[in-house]
Amino acid sequence: MSRVYLEPEEVQRLEQATTNLRDRLLVRLLSRLGCRISEALALSVEDIDFQQGTLTILHLKTRLKLTCPHCNAGLGRSHVFCPKCGIEVRKALSESKEHRRMRTLHLDEDTVEMLRGYIKRGGTVSRGGRQLIFGINRHRAWQVVRECARKAGLPPLVNTETGRVHHVSPHRLRDAFAVMAVQQDDSTDGVRMLQEWLGHANIGTTMRYRKVAGQELKEWYLKLWGKEK
Repeated sequence: MSRVYLEPEEVQRLEQATTNLRDRLLVRLLSRLGCRISEALALSVEDIDFQQGTLTILHLKTRLKLTCPHCNAGLGRSHVFCPKCGIEVRKALSESKEHRRMRTLHLDEDTVEMLRGYIKRGGTVSRGGRQLIFGINRHRAWQVVRECARKAGLPPLVNTETGRVHHVSPHRLRDAFAVMAVQQDDSTDGVRMLQEWLGHANIGTTMRYRKVAGQELKEWYLKLWGKEK
């Protein structure tokens, strides 16, 4: 049977398939916080508040703005002619803008203790004046998750819209967290809190998880037949 997302029990099996504390902590943070792999790999000891049991994430995103050199109108990457002045655009003016967003996420007690023990054992890596929690690159992190998924016997996941088959990856753990959150609370307030937690700039991105979870469509259908509980 094709699967769209990982169930909580499968995520637990994935974590249990890890062979060392670093990999277990990586899977734990990705699945329990729903953070991006780039955010997890950028975490340092300084980002953790053990007293409050929180973790601060800084999300950096660079956007490229293209403009017409003749009239300064905004352009898309595919524009050959300016939509405002109509002149052929041979070379657009580009401006790179960096957007910074910060959010604070709460940690459960077990994860706090796991982090504390990991740091105490000297698992962190010193780089650029910071004590990074993991000190590995994206490729290695992807390998860790895929290998653990293989050991745990987890099946590939299928995108229901495109039919494409995906191996279990760090982002699938983020998806699993989001779907579980929607299944627990798919109210408007619940989805907005999930948007803030995941760091989505657009609520539409978060709303996709309601579709994946299938709760909204199921409730709508049951209402048609007067069978909603």
